[in-house]
Amino acid sequence: KLPPYQGGGEMIENVSFEKTTVERPPLKFEAGTPDYIATTGLAKALDYVTALGMDNITRHEKELTAYAVGKMMAIDGMKIFGIDGSKPVTENVLRNHDAVISFQLRDIHHMDMGTLLDRLGIAIRTGHHCAQPLMNRLNVLGTSRASFALYNTTEEIDALVAGIERISKMF
Repeated sequence: KLPPYQGGGEMIENVSFEKTTVERPPLKFEAGTPDYIATTGLAKALDYVTALGMDNITRHEKELTAYAVGKMMAIDGMKIFGIDGSKPVTENVLRNHDAVISFQLRDIHHMDMGTLLDRLGIAIRTGHHCAQPLMNRLNVLGTSRASFALYNTTEEIDALVAGIERISKMF
């Protein structure tokens, strides 16, 4: 007779014909083969980001954000949430602003903005962005949101701005 299976790192602690016991949380929720493909991909991504350097990535994202805010604020009727439009766009103004720009253009509905930009091949997010209580407090139905990362370019921001300007003329 074989002894009961004594596994390791799985959801089951012990299996026999008489009794099965499960591991304690969180192990009991870890069924199946670990996602080794994803962990390998994550390791490669971490190697890539480490080689680039987080300071370089942060600098690039801040430069893109400053560039985008400067271009977008020049559009008539543009409101960028979290940016004081009466001040010049400087590193000082953007110090605590991530590479995410939530905006509203006049009375153009955020879903219209997102749909029309999508038709131009430009992807943004629209809606409440998991901040509906804040949106309600600010009396804002929703916003359009562009975000930038290490792989984005100023040319892509120019395309975004051109798309917004084109949509602006439609309303």
